[in-house]
Amino acid sequence: MRSIAGLHHVTAIASDPQANLDFYRGVLGLRLVKLTVNFDDPTSYHFYYGDGQGHPGTILTFFAWPGARRGRIGTGQTQATGFTIAPAALPFWRDRLTARGIAFEEPAPRFDEQLLRFTDPDGLSIELVAPSQADARTGWAAGPLPAEAAIRGLHGTILREAATAPTARLLTETLGFQQVAVEGALARYATGEGGPGSVIDVLTSEPARGAVAVGTVHHIAWRTPSDAEQAEWLAQLTDEGHPVSPIMDRQYFHSIYFREPGGVLFEIATDPPGFATDETPEHLGEHLKLPPWLEVARADIEADLPKIVLTGSVPQ
Repeated sequence: MRSIAGLHHVTAIASDPQANLDFYRGVLGLRLVKLTVNFDDPTSYHFYYGDGQGHPGTILTFFAWPGARRGRIGTGQTQATGFTIAPAALPFWRDRLTARGIAFEEPAPRFDEQLLRFTDPDGLSIELVAPSQADARTGWAAGPLPAEAAIRGLHGTILREAATAPTARLLTETLGFQQVAVEGALARYATGEGGPGSVIDVLTSEPARGAVAVGTVHHIAWRTPSDAEQAEWLAQLTDEGHPVSPIMDRQYFHSIYFREPGGVLFEIATDPPGFATDETPEHLGEHLKLPPWLEVARADIEADLPKIVLTGSVPQ
């Protein structure tokens, strides 16, 4: 059975683009691997953060919509997004968050993992997870944080659902996940060999519906290695009766979109071509990049975008 290769990226919604840049670059030490616009709304930024090369599975992206309303966490939404850190890095992160006045929780261990939970400037729930299973990823070795403390990549996400059985069937019978653990109302599903970057947790919750807006996740993207396999996913999902978008060119990957039964927007994105198609790996994220079909309107787009400062906005 063909299975999803793991997480590709998670996309959320921010308000103030400068505050978002300063938090994810300056506090979390992620690399801005692509500075572009929302291809469907070129008046707004689209930021991509990740490791040094922007490898699939390390990417958190944001649509920045100043003045947009605040979202509400509820069913049919992602409750939290997790990044992996080394277990020995937990004291570093406790000190770092405390020094910056960022409140955090240390929930009880979950599935043999230790974690710190806090929110970004827009209230998006972030978890730093020290997993029981080793993570071979190294994060951004040349970044502003000590290599041993750097974020390695995405760990997983938590879906909040009123009825979990239909979502579980999609994960296991269509996408190739297996249920690997259960703790109370929380069930963990993993693809491939499991571990960091390939897990999703499904939480049975009270049926209060959430609202996607600022401070919430817009969609979750899953990895597929090639255009050919993506086309197979499109055909299979369509045959099973899931409304699926056509294949869309996102410049750095190709995408299809559909909603899982609980309402969370899923994407299946290709690993290639990657983020070094229009700038060198050494200079990722340093300049506004536009796809060819928007390049002709660059002057108007730049005039409409909020002003941001990149140089010097990565405090240690």
